[in-house]
Amino acid sequence: MSAIVALLIALATRILETQITPEPVVDSRLRSDLGRELLDELRAEIVRGWHDGGAPDSEFPPLMRAIEEMRTAIRQPVEQSFATHLRGADGMELLRSVAHDLRSPMTSILFLAEALQRGQSGAVNDVQRRQLGLIYTAALGLNSVASDIIDVSRSDDFVEPAPVPFSVTAALEAVQDIVRPMAEEKQLALRLQPPAMDQRLGHPVALSRALLNLTTNALKFTDRGHVEVVALDQDTHHIEFSVRDTGRGIDPAIVSTLFDPMRKVNGRAGRLFSQTGLGLTICRKLVEAMGSELRVETRLGWGTRFWFVLELPPCPPRRSTPVPAPTKRHAKPS
Repeated sequence: MSAIVALLIALATRILETQITPEPVVDSRLRSDLGRELLDELRAEIVRGWHDGGAPDSEFPPLMRAIEEMRTAIRQPVEQSFATHLRGADGMELLRSVAHDLRSPMTSILFLAEALQRGQSGAVNDVQRRQLGLIYTAALGLNSVASDIIDVSRSDDFVEPAPVPFSVTAALEAVQDIVRPMAEEKQLALRLQPPAMDQRLGHPVALSRALLNLTTNALKFTDRGHVEVVALDQDTHHIEFSVRDTGRGIDPAIVSTLFDPMRKVNGRAGRLFSQTGLGLTICRKLVEAMGSELRVETRLGWGTRFWFVLELPPCPPRRSTPVPAPTKRHAKPS
């Protein structure tokens, strides 16, 4: 009880100080949940009893302004509140829920922007086509971040339970179909090089997701030239996959932290999911789950190349079966 009385006295004192000085010193005890609750109760009581007490109306607005300023001063910052929830037992569940809420409307925007850009609802002029390309690119980026958050918050079970026959060429073309509007908007050539031996046994969904992330990043950081996605036969059982861009290259100072989802950006430590970090973290997990290692080579002015080698035994051709599209564009189960 004494603690509550002390807080009430501190609140009343600070409210009076607020009417005198614009930046009163706020007691740290007032920043607690109890302090904020007491202020709300005090405000409600003042509103209820103001006229009953016979106080002049001219004094009411300054007092209420002082109370609102005090409410702002002791309110827990949104960033701190969100961080507190993230550190809790349900932190990742909260993050996953936010990502789900973000991804659903972004997926709808992707479909609608692409349909409009292709003239399915009527003719569009060049300016409208470019604007729709910008909308598609922005939505694809946000959708990819949301999907990556969901992936990184889940278990490490990133690949199908067992290898299945699939067409490598079809997997490459599925990636191309998704990022084509982004490439067209930036006027970049998107080149594909399929392997000589197409039908393989492996994990097409995980492979497509990794290549999609890498290709999206390559397009994002390339202003002119091209991006190429290559599947090169090393021998009958191994294929080297690579995504090469003609962008500006990666600063050597950040190469060592390239796969960290949280890293320093512009001198600030711990920025959440900065730049390409989260997407590359997912790519590395996908590639490792398929039994390989994601590598990078980059030079300023030359560009960047991400690559990995997979063991994909050849398999007899089967009736043509579509390869599932990478799930950055369509909702994934969580």
